[in-house]
Order: sequence, then structure tokens, then C-alpha cells
Amino acid sequence: MLRDRTLLAWMTVALLLSTGATIAGIAEIKFQRAALERLVEEDVQDRATQLARQQDWGSAAYYAFHLTYDPPSALAFAALGERDSSAWKHRIRMLALEGQIHEADVGNPELALLGRFDFAFLAAFLLPLLIIIALHDLRSRERQAGRYELLISMTDSRLWAARAALRGLALVACTLGPFLIGATVSGTPLVKAVSVSVVVTLHGLFWTALCLAVSSLRRTSAVTLASLVAIWWLLAVLVPAASRVLIDRAVPVPAGAKITLLQRETVNAAWDLPKASTMKAFITAYPEWSDYAEVKLPFEWKWYYAFQELGDQHAAALSSAHRSGVEKRERAAVLIAWASPPARVERTLQRLAGTDMEAHLRYIDRVRQFHAELRQFHYPMLFRDEPFEPRRLDDLPVYVP
Repeated sequence: MLRDRTLLAWMTVALLLSTGATIAGIAEIKFQRAALERLVEEDVQDRATQLARQQDWGSAAYYAFHLTYDPPSALAFAALGERDSSAWKHRIRMLALEGQIHEADVGNPELALLGRFDFAFLAAFLLPLLIIIALHDLRSRERQAGRYELLISMTDSRLWAARAALRGLALVACTLGPFLIGATVSGTPLVKAVSVSVVVTLHGLFWTALCLAVSSLRRTSAVTLASLVAIWWLLAVLVPAASRVLIDRAVPVPAGAKITLLQRETVNAAWDLPKASTMKAFITAYPEWSDYAEVKLPFEWKWYYAFQELGDQHAAALSSAHRSGVEKRERAAVLIAWASPPARVERTLQRLAGTDMEAHLRYIDRVRQFHAELRQFHYPMLFRDEPFEPRRLDDLPVYVP
């Protein structure tokens, strides 16, 4: 094997690609962590500055922003997953929540379409190609050299399995080497690094066995290579792409922009509605404040936050349909991924790294929980019209990721 210059060249390619993917992933996660450290510090300073200027509970709730975020795991450098396409930080305040949740940083749409080159993409989609190129002529090359009949007369089929396994594992090792170094640098738990290694190794052995089986059909190198590339294209490209189109058509999901628009239209319309009707609808969901629901002045903060709450209530059905649709699409995609080993491997690595859709939905749930804590903190002061005491703001809920 070590005298095979072609194989050594592809091993070098695998090593370089893995090194590039690992370095790029570590750099991206380092950038995200640095951004979070800066934002957390600035968030505390900005909130303290704004609260120091306020003279009533309503203004304090209105101007105080709270940073919520989903910090990357130690393994996130290997599989960026949803962190590359979904928001992993939000600045939340006491206003209607739905519009805040569905806000996201504006990115480059062309780059978003292409996706990011990370270790998971390399291991799932490019490693099989490297194995195919390196092993497709394992038998045909011996036939062309006139050694095949001699070899099979002196040995049995285990020779070809051993040769294929050795070459396939060599490519896997070149792929895993930089990753393991990156995992050590990033402080990835040993069990996570081992799990990734096992998944990638089994994936590599699957494609090695496939190459061995196809090359045993006594075809020319060109035909064998074309057949293997066609299988890779079917499993790695056609099945994932077709399944995504079918799932998107079969499971409709309301757009986040539509939810935001409905919530904001409800909030804007509430300015022209009778205050009594707004408060009546509010105390239906919060009966504990029924004794404090009367609005006597042209503007009162409790009325303002009441129709902010109603904005979320009017958008609740659409928001629930959005969440349900996303979960159904995810379950369908997980099932179909069993028909595509590359897609299955990529999803497995994202799950190990905590960057899959399930992890993103858990973050959104934490944001909703924190917003509910903000309401529970502010409502007693707003509805009871308690005297403003700035020191009580030291007990504001703190977001814990």
C-alpha cells in the first residue's frame, strides 16, 4: 500500500481536507464564543444604563433588553448544523414575543444556499468519494497488469477484503487524524470524540465493502468507477434532495414572517380598540389580575403590556402550527435518512454536537420560558401600581443557557 503513489496522493487529499475543515470549524466556534462573551458583557452594561434612566415600572420593562443565546458545545466545530442557518442568539424584552423569536441576523443568501464546509460534510459526503476513487480499480488494475489469475490461484477472497479494508481504513485515519487533534484542542469529551470516530469508521467501511462488491463484477476500471459514482450520487445527492422536496410539500409550515406579521397587526390594532375589551380578553388568560384590570387613564402600562400579550395569543395557533410542522418535517427527514448513509452520518454527527434541529428547538423553548419569567416578575408591579423602587430591579430574572 505504501508503494501505491495514487493512494498516497488521495490520503494526502483526505488529510488536507480534514485539516481545513477542522481549522475552519474551530475558527467559527471561536468567533461565536468571542461574540457571545462581548455581547454578554455589553448586554449587562446596556441594561444597567437603561434602567438607571427610568422612573416607572413600565418604562423599565420596555427599555430593558435581555440577551438569550445558545452557546456552542465543545464538539460543535465538527458539525455546525443549525447554527449555520438558524438564530442562536436573541435580545428579548417584555414586548410580544413571537416577533422577537422569528427575527434573525441577515446573512448572505448565496452562502447560506451553499452551506458551510465542516468536518461532518467531509466525513458524510466527500470521504465516500475518496474511497471510491482509491478503490474502484483494486481488481481491474491487477487484471490489466496480468497478475489477477496468479493472485487468485495462490490466495482466496480474504486477500481482496484485507487489501480493501487496509486502504479504506487508511483514508478514514487520514480523515479522523486532524479531527481528533481539533477535539483535543477544543476540550471535547472523550466519549463524544470516540463516538464520532466510530461513526466515521463504520461509514468508511460501508463504502469500502460497496467498492469491493462492485469491483468483483469483472468490469473495467471506467465502468466500475462510473457505477460507484452513480451509487454515491443516488445515496448522497438524489435521495436527500428529493426527500426534502417531498417533505416540504407534504408537511406545510407557516413562515416565521407570517407569524410576526399577524402578531404585529394585532398589537397595532389594539391601540384603536376599547380598553375594556382588551383587558377582558387579557384576564381570561390571567384571571389572577381581574381585580386590577380597570384602566382609568388614557394610557397605562398594564394596558399596553396586556395587548402585547394578546398579540402573542392571537399568533399562538399559527406559532403552534409552525412548531408542529417543523417537528413533523424533522421526524420524516430522520426516517428517510436511513435510506441515505451520508445523510444519516451527517445527522448523527450534528446530534452528537448538539447542533441539530432538536437542539435549536430546545433553545427556543428556553427563550419562551425566560420571557414568561419576565412577565411573572413585572406583572405584579404593573397591575398593583406599586411605587417604583429601582433596587427591586436587581432581582430581574437572569437568562441561564
